[in-house]
Amino acid sequence: MTEPAPEHPQAPRPTTAAPHAPTPPPYATPTPARAPVLVAVAHGSRDPRAPRTVRALLDRVRDLRPGLDVRLAHIELNAPLLPDTLDGLRGADAVLVPLLLGRGHHVKRDLPAATAAAPAVRTRIAEPLGPHPLLVEALYERLLDAGWTPADRGDPRTAVVLAAAGSRDPDSARDTRRTARLLAERLGVPVVPAYASAAAPAVPAALRALAARGRHRAFVASYFTAPGRFASACAAAVPHRAAAPLGAHPAMARLVLHRYDQARSAAAPADAVSLLASA
Repeated sequence: MTEPAPEHPQAPRPTTAAPHAPTPPPYATPTPARAPVLVAVAHGSRDPRAPRTVRALLDRVRDLRPGLDVRLAHIELNAPLLPDTLDGLRGADAVLVPLLLGRGHHVKRDLPAATAAAPAVRTRIAEPLGPHPLLVEALYERLLDAGWTPADRGDPRTAVVLAAAGSRDPDSARDTRRTARLLAERLGVPVVPAYASAAAPAVPAALRALAARGRHRAFVASYFTAPGRFASACAAAVPHRAAAPLGAHPAMARLVLHRYDQARSAAAPADAVSLLASA
């Protein structure tokens, strides 16, 4: 039963100004109507942990941006494959966010080819996740979990190998080197890029080179979005000081939304397929 309103309205009570609430991060905002679908494009892996990890990451993205339509697609090996995801979006606007850490063949060739083969979807392709300071934040915290301590900063015995997948594309190598420089600034010790395939040095060779310089206490930072064969092989080089892949770290979810927002605000027309230049 509804309580009747008083006959005479009461004077407003004096109030004390409440302290300002903290401003939410730009990633954690409600989704406007008709926002493009966010299609997160993972590589794919035979390791069953990989798709589980990517789905956990996308759950974090959804938590940060309620109402945003977030879809998963894979380049290979896992369902749903990218053509299938795009086929389910006929007539829609979509932003493809590569869950990849640098420029390479997949970003430059495979994704544009897939969008060109799906003309019924108005698409934009965002930048890959790396390089970016949010990745450094995630890498740093994964290293803390692996035993790195602030006391290691400046230690002449200590170094880090940034273990990446590897690519023959020189832009991919430049992106990995840039992340290594950013991480070295954060850690205060040398950070050496190394690769699981397609480029040199390999992780064991990088560890040997560091040991020859007196850096016998070396960590491996796993520069992989999710677990898989390459990440496991790199971690095996120093299993007691190897960090976990970036996975569903909160900074990764924020970065996915940052790349999505960058692509949405680009000057290209909405019905154009554009590959945005890497930062």
